[in-house]
Amino acid sequence: MAGVNNELCGIICVNKPQGFTSFDVIAKMRGILKMKRLGHAGTLDPMATGVLPVFAGRATKACDILPDHDKTYEAGFRLGITTDTQDVTGTVTKERPANVTSEQIKNTLESFRGEIMQVPPMYSAVSVGGKRLYDLARKGIEVEREARPITVYCLEITEFDESAQSGTLKISCSKGTYIRTLINDIGEALGCGGIMTSLVRTAACGFTLADCVTLEQLQAIANGDGDFSSASRPIESVFEGLPSVRLSPVQERMYRNGVKLSLEKIKISGEGSPIKVYGESGFIGTALPDRENGILRVHKNFCQ
Repeated sequence: MAGVNNELCGIICVNKPQGFTSFDVIAKMRGILKMKRLGHAGTLDPMATGVLPVFAGRATKACDILPDHDKTYEAGFRLGITTDTQDVTGTVTKERPANVTSEQIKNTLESFRGEIMQVPPMYSAVSVGGKRLYDLARKGIEVEREARPITVYCLEITEFDESAQSGTLKISCSKGTYIRTLINDIGEALGCGGIMTSLVRTAACGFTLADCVTLEQLQAIANGDGDFSSASRPIESVFEGLPSVRLSPVQERMYRNGVKLSLEKIKISGEGSPIKVYGESGFIGTALPDRENGILRVHKNFCQ
């Protein structure tokens, strides 16, 4: 198709606007970038804003092998109310008197840190019996859901207005954590219920809001010289911190042709697996050191 961008390959971190689904962002960017091959990491609800890493071109291969799935949020909450969606967009199902103090909240947060179990909300994309929960929820159907393990690394109250019974939480957590459910469960533990009133993802996959651009900024680039390199980050940036190896020209040629290299003949910088592989041409991809058989196995290559 004429005008299609076949050269862009990298990661563009978008500050997702409120009211957009993550798919809406991808659809919008397909038009701006003039390319179809796009993917994203970490779905955000329409009401949420913040860091949404979008992978372009060959970088989409990295979506399912990201080493860092942890995310950080700033979430607004209000106590004394419960809704069917567990956030401010839903229908109120219960209202209860709330006269909670900051100290009570701080004490309650203790039991929600670390490795905990969380039941996914009905309004979510989780499948049960081959059906999406949100499809069932929209029909007024509620089904049993199995609790899933999540990890909450940081959970702090950064602001609380006792007269309004509303405030803000800072949360760092593992992949698969539903922030509105976390707030709902905290509200239940306090005996008054609670809903999420706002959500900003401040970090995801190693990127922060400082790394993000807006859709308007991308459109301005498209209307100008069309050079998105200033807004794009290289693929290897999501593999920051992994050990690496730099191949000689001969080794690179062998590796690209599918030859399994002997671990005795290459020097890996650091310990762990997978590792980043570089050659004379730059970043090639990731590999898995097979210590038992003494060879380097291809994990994922991003070169053409």
